[in-house]
Amino acid sequence: MKIILDRPRCEGHGLCEEAAPRLMHLDDEGELILDIEDITENDLDSAKASVRVCPVAALRLE
Repeated sequence: MKIILDRPRCEGHGLCEEAAPRLMHLDDEGELILDIEDITENDLDSAKASVRVCPVAALRLE
């Protein structure tokens, strides 16, 4: 499973980072950086949470 970022849609709220700090972070300019794109079973719950909390639906799982 992969986490996909729709970069133009992302507004840098940071809620996803709070839900999945091991998978992603905001850089100094507030741009989301995916640290891990290929999601393992161990990270699946936090990946789902990050998708769920994004207020602009900039993340999805495939």
